[in-house]
Amino acid sequence: MHFLRPFSVLLSVVASLALAGAALAADLATLVGNLTSGGLSEREAAITALAASGEERAAPILEALGAGQLYIRNSDKLAVIGKVDGNKLALSEAVSGKPAGSAVEADLDRVRVNNRLRGTIEAAVGSLTLMSPNARTRLSAADALFKRRDSTALAALDQALAAEKDPRIKRAMSEARAAIVLATADSPPAQKLEAIAVVRERGDRDALGVLKTVAAASTGEVKTAATAGADSIEQALAAWQMAQNVWYGISLGSVLLLAAIGLAITFGTMGVINMAHGEMVMLGAYTTFVVQEVIRTSAPHLFDVSLLIALPLAFVVSGAIGILIERTIIRFLYGRPLDTLLATWGLSLVLQQAIRSIFGSSNREVGAPSWMSGAFQLGQLNITYGRLWIVVFALIVFASLILLLRKTPLGLYMRAVTQNRPMAAAVGIRTPRVDALTFGLGSGIAGLAGVALSQIDNVSPNLGQGYIIDSFMVVVFGGVGNLFGTLIGALTLGVVNKFLEPYAGAVLGKILVLVFIIMFIQRRPRGLFALKGRSVE
Repeated sequence: MHFLRPFSVLLSVVASLALAGAALAADLATLVGNLTSGGLSEREAAITALAASGEERAAPILEALGAGQLYIRNSDKLAVIGKVDGNKLALSEAVSGKPAGSAVEADLDRVRVNNRLRGTIEAAVGSLTLMSPNARTRLSAADALFKRRDSTALAALDQALAAEKDPRIKRAMSEARAAIVLATADSPPAQKLEAIAVVRERGDRDALGVLKTVAAASTGEVKTAATAGADSIEQALAAWQMAQNVWYGISLGSVLLLAAIGLAITFGTMGVINMAHGEMVMLGAYTTFVVQEVIRTSAPHLFDVSLLIALPLAFVVSGAIGILIERTIIRFLYGRPLDTLLATWGLSLVLQQAIRSIFGSSNREVGAPSWMSGAFQLGQLNITYGRLWIVVFALIVFASLILLLRKTPLGLYMRAVTQNRPMAAAVGIRTPRVDALTFGLGSGIAGLAGVALSQIDNVSPNLGQGYIIDSFMVVVFGGVGNLFGTLIGALTLGVVNKFLEPYAGAVLGKILVLVFIIMFIQRRPRGLFALKGRSVE
């Protein structure tokens, strides 16, 4: 019978593990039961005990309790976690995590908590997640502890700090520990001075709040160090705020560049005051809306590339309409700037009404693909991916247009007609054809601008009206017909606008910019960079 001995040993090990698992489940069930009964102090102690148990299920149970998702099922008094699923709640056992069917909320008794218990729960969950295998979870837990500064989490934080290998997370944990030390009244002054140095190095607004609180509540050397640290952070944040305003200005400038660059071609090269240029932008935005609607209904998996599909279509639609406008209206009005202004203004009203008749007057939703959603921090700069991609796109469009003008036959013809129309016609260049293609190119680029603007503005029949005046200001300020002048003018006006807005407000800021441009044009009628062309002559 000796050959049966290994099997008996194995069976005894399995039985021991089963008994241990049952004991652990029983202990966890007891801990969970304590969460649902007793007074405020008893339940607070139960939360702390559950967090200290080290159970794997402790974190999700506490998170559910804090979110109001922990219930007691009336039929069998089982503690369950309920999440909304249609008209019912999908249930799972709190202790084991196993599915437990579904129920309406009337069949359940919610375990309620107040603000004091929520604070205890957040601290407990933070302590639990400090040892999580997920790096992002540990980082979030450290940041949460920095903001809450709960002294009861100090022991768990020291344990996690000793085991942490990631330098970024370790720094965040050190900052959280320093904040807790500063919030603890009986911490030795030497420790507080070290903690002030750590928090000061963090250098953000949360750190500023911590140091100001310490400076207000302390005396002597600690107060002096905290005050100096707060002053240093305020100076650094002021510099970062200036950098943030510059970024906002560049972002606004890229939008103005996209809206104005097509106008710089038609107004600068052809001398046409096209008041319907904003409607070309609007057509590009509505083309994007139509593309996304088709993709949503026919091929939802292509939504992330919807803007890439819309770009060439918007260029073709706006460009084709631009060529049609030039061939049917503009060609008869060359040399009559006031007439072209009135004709294109009337045309802009016709296009707006046509869009209202087709799509309605309400705003239309154009979604952002996943790669344009969200934001990231660069130091203390907050940069959204949507704005970043629009800046990149504006520069790509600008560079592509420069290459087209410098390296293609169409660009050569356009420059020749701009500099000397009679001589260009004399050497065989078909100037009417160049006029049509130039107007179509400017309109097509406006359509590309509409694709970008659909991500940051309301898509409505009035979309283009908000940019037409700014576009003319950019073109005139930079130099009529000069693309590099348009680039510098757009970025300059964007940055100046953003620096004026905090002091003068958005409307008064625009008025001040307009006054500045009028005064500037009085001194330099041809703008920053003068270009010899038909409109100048």
